Amino acid sequence: MAIPSEKKKYSYADYLTWNEGERIELIDGEIFNMSPAPSRRHQQVLRELATAFSVFLRGKECEVFFAPFDVRLLADNKRDDEINNVVQPDLSIVCNKEKLDDKGCKGAPDMIIEILSPSSVKLDRWEKYQLYEKADVNEYWLVDPVNNSVEVYLLIDNQYKFQGVYTKEDTVSVHLFPDFKLDLNQVFELISSILRY
Repeated sequence: MAIPSEKKKYSYADYLTWNEGERIELIDGEIFNMSPAPSRRHQQVLRELATAFSVFLRGKECEVFFAPFDVRLLADNKRDDEINNVVQPDLSIVCNKEKLDDKGCKGAPDMIIEILSPSSVKLDRWEKYQLYEKADVNEYWLVDPVNNSVEVYLLIDNQYKFQGVYTKEDTVSVHLFPDFKLDLNQVFELISSILRY
């Protein structure tokens, strides 16, 4: 079934009936279209981040998932027709296996990373920021692939607290994993050198 265009609130049950070819998200029952497809730079940054987290998490309890991967938020004890928030974060890290099923993740991941693109800035910085805070996502990163930077937010007393901006000259600590430090030069500089060729 085609994605409807009329204004109304939708649920995850509605979402499951729509065409799989289009990437969309639901926030408070409102449709957010994820097209156009991400840029090559966006995908390169996603690949580098996914690789770094995948290597670190190999053999550990937590798992990393990357888009498209459905995350149903504020969904505890709710039927599909009662769930109004379905997002596809660029990167999700889930440590509680009970939240995972064949449809994706039902509940808040422990950490979410969103990579900014021109069409997603307001969505990632405002709509999703508020949703992730409300859903108790413990750590939220906003990655800017144009300016080679990462903003880090931690959930403290049910509110996100800004932890800082890091650039490709920095190594950023992952709060969720105190022994994991990510060298942003490896994420951003490698991509910059690829783009020069």
